[in-house]
Amino acid sequence: MHLQRTLKKEIICTSIGLHTGRKVNMKIKPAPVDTGVLFIRTDLPDARPIPADFKMVCDTTLATSLGYDGVSVSTVEHILSAFSGMGVDNALIELDSFEVPIMDGSARPFVEMLKGVGTRSQGKLKKMLVIKKPVSVKNEEGRAMLIPSDEFKITYDIDFAHKAIGRQSYSFVFSDKNYQDDICQARTFGFLKEVEFLQARGLGLGGSLDNVIILDEKKIVNKGGLRMPDEFVKHKILDAIGDLFLLGMPIIGHFVAYKSGHRLNNLLLRELMIQENSWDIITSQDQRQSTRYTSCKIPSFTILDAVQI
Repeated sequence: MHLQRTLKKEIICTSIGLHTGRKVNMKIKPAPVDTGVLFIRTDLPDARPIPADFKMVCDTTLATSLGYDGVSVSTVEHILSAFSGMGVDNALIELDSFEVPIMDGSARPFVEMLKGVGTRSQGKLKKMLVIKKPVSVKNEEGRAMLIPSDEFKITYDIDFAHKAIGRQSYSFVFSDKNYQDDICQARTFGFLKEVEFLQARGLGLGGSLDNVIILDEKKIVNKGGLRMPDEFVKHKILDAIGDLFLLGMPIIGHFVAYKSGHRLNNLLLRELMIQENSWDIITSQDQRQSTRYTSCKIPSFTILDAVQI
């Protein structure tokens, strides 16, 4: 997994867009080494490709959107999360709409498609970013940070005033197996009154019980219930993995979040790049050297302790 990877062959996919409710045709193609991930709007043939880069984030309302000069692609976090989980570094994503298809509201369909065609090594080492010093951002309610660790780890804490959610915490060490077993199947969720509000304004028209966990004032509306008891917090982790993929390289560090979201995740990457003394970029060949940043182990802590660092 320390060598750059791309797809073995092209994937063709059709599903609906979350906001338009219209059919979206998508192709995911192999790409040369060091390409990264590029989104290509085939419905706008004169538009330049949009790179999966945190600097290209133009909107974080309800989803992560990338764009420039009025050309955009939205809801990129699920497919990028799947790329991260499957170790894909280089790909071309062609779309005939402004949004990535929602599929079942999780990253599992993308993971299954990637497993179906397979991935291949491209023979060049990945670059990795090693966290040396804590970096954090916060807003009125949420906080997000990256702190030193000798592996990529995520600890996430959510707190909703709804008895079906409440406060949930989850922590896991990132690996392709852990991602596929524990995270990729967690679906997006929303509240019935918010869905009705959006649809009345021509948004969220593709949202349904087939691709969103919907909650009314008291309960989960979906007849099948949850795929796992902690699906809510795990979907937030799924989203965060996709948002962090926009850094353009794997992270060796511990991502800690309390009530974070797409906006804070992006602000964290921007703050990280400003604080150049808080990180180093290495290749996997140098990875064993990264232990020098974590020789002083971080003691056990709760989320509320961590956000004060």
